[in-house]
Formats: sequence, structure tokens, C-alpha cells
Amino acid sequence: MLVDNVVLQIKAGKGGDGAATFLRNGLTAKGGPDGGNGGNGGNIYFQGSNNINDLREFRFKKKIVADDGIPGKKKKLFGKNAEHTTIFVPVGTMLTDLNSSFQYEIRNTTTPVLVARGGKGGRGNDEFKSAINQAPTYAEPGTLGQEKTLQLELRLIAEIGLIGLPNAGKSSLLATLTNATPKIGDFPFTTLEPNIGMLGNHALADIPGLIEGASTGKGLGIKFLKHIEKTKIVVHCIDVTDENPEKTYKIVREEFKNYNEMLLQKPEIILFTKTDLVDQKVVDKQVKLFKKTHKTVLSSSLYDEESIAKLRDTLISYLTIDQKSQ
Repeated sequence: MLVDNVVLQIKAGKGGDGAATFLRNGLTAKGGPDGGNGGNGGNIYFQGSNNINDLREFRFKKKIVADDGIPGKKKKLFGKNAEHTTIFVPVGTMLTDLNSSFQYEIRNTTTPVLVARGGKGGRGNDEFKSAINQAPTYAEPGTLGQEKTLQLELRLIAEIGLIGLPNAGKSSLLATLTNATPKIGDFPFTTLEPNIGMLGNHALADIPGLIEGASTGKGLGIKFLKHIEKTKIVVHCIDVTDENPEKTYKIVREEFKNYNEMLLQKPEIILFTKTDLVDQKVVDKQVKLFKKTHKTVLSSSLYDEESIAKLRDTLISYLTIDQKSQ
């Protein structure tokens, strides 16, 4: 199960308290202050990961607490700073502070993002001695670490998105093109979450079926429209047996427009699926009809290796052009 939206409480570590001690040993009965400083509390960082399932651990684990700093000790010994805590989340995760609405986006796997700063260690009484007060009896407590309530929302980063109305053959196509093993069934909404497969080094996502009104939350709605925003290319799958493919195509495009018009600007391949179920003349007619969109129009059958190979080559070609243009 792909977990793509969780609420998580995080708490950075508290700073260690400073020590209020005095030098005492066999040679010194009443020595001066020798309390050491406390260590700093641990920070909490978020860092990107290529593992799309890294949010899954927070399905039941709702709170992360970093370690506290170690208190100072006598003989001017400083407490140890706490280890920092790093939380790995998939690249493309948006972190929203629910108390301030401040947002952080995890963009890569190399740069940790500091989200909650640990408390500062308190000063020991040795730090407070002076000519006026040579024997301070007090020390400074460590400060509290930052505490935040975050919403973690994954906006799926897949280079290619398979889109279309329910039962358009997207899951079967994903399984054929990649190493993915999505649930496949001959009824709508078999796919209830995005499935990911790898086409060579490129991530391909089967986006759950959209319906009319998805942009307002109907069906699987906005929950999955958001995943299309990060894709570079969309493959619009249409069942070749559809009685009104133009209407079907317009339904999805209209939902794109209502949700985010930028989706309409993405490179798009129109793909007629399940061509083994009809006569070739029907396929040719549908393809010719959609050529007026001035987009690449292809047809495929899972039982026609040549059509699958052509689709695969076309996708790689599109991605190569995209990389060169960057």
C-alpha cells in the first residue's frame, strides 16, 4: 500500500542542563565552581530518498522524538551533544507545518533539510563566576527543542504517467512495460493507489482511473490528480472499444483543466488499448480521428509485441528529448 499523506509530530531534543558543582577532593575542601555545560539537543532533519514507500512507516508511527543533550558534570566536564535524527522521505514530499503553514519541499537525496532545531545546552556554574560572585550556586537549564506538527504529502515523482478513465488497461500495460505487479481486474477502480514500475532507468506510474468530476473530489478525485503534476510525460490510455472516445478524452482533459491548467501543457501520447478486441479497421479509424489533435497517437495490444515495442521506443525517445532540452 502506498502511503502518500500522513500527519507526524516531531520533537527535537532538549538541551542538557548545566551542572552546579564545586571542586571537592582530598586536597581541596572548598574549591571553586566546576560545573560543566550541558550538551545541545538533537536536531531533526528530513532528507530525500528514492524509495517511494518511505512514508509507509508513518502509517502507525506518528511521533518522532530526537535525543536530549547530556547534562554537564563536575570537574568542568561538558555534556555530550545529542546525535541528530534524520528522517528519510520520498523525493517530492511536501512538508507543511500545520501551526504556521510554512512549507518545505524535499527536492533531492543529497541535501538534508533542518526542520526542528534542538535545544541549547545550559551553562554550568563555572560560566557564571566573576570577581563579584566567585561561588555561584546556580546553573542554567537546557532549553527545549522545537516541536512541530507536520503534514507529509507525497506528490509522486514519476517521469511517465499512465492516465485515463477506469478500466482503460493501464495496469496491464504497466505490468507489460515494467517489472511492476499491479492488481489487475476487469472492473472499474481495480487500482486504488498509484503503482510504480521501472522502464529501464525511468519511473512509470499507473495513476488510478479518473472520472468526470474528479477535480472536485468525485471518485478517487484530487488524491491522485496531484500525482500527475510531477510527471514529465502522460500516456492517455483509451479503450479502443469505447463507443465515444472523443468524449472520453475530453472528460479527462476537462478534469485536468479544472484542477490545474498546467497539466494540459505536458507532452501527451494518446494510446488506444486492447486493440486485439476489434478489427484493424476500427483501430485505424480511431487513430485517424485523433490525429487532428496534432499529438502522437499510438495503438497497442498486450498480445502484440510489435506495438508494445513501438510504445516503449516512443517513450524513451520523448524522455531523451526532454533531457536534452534541460
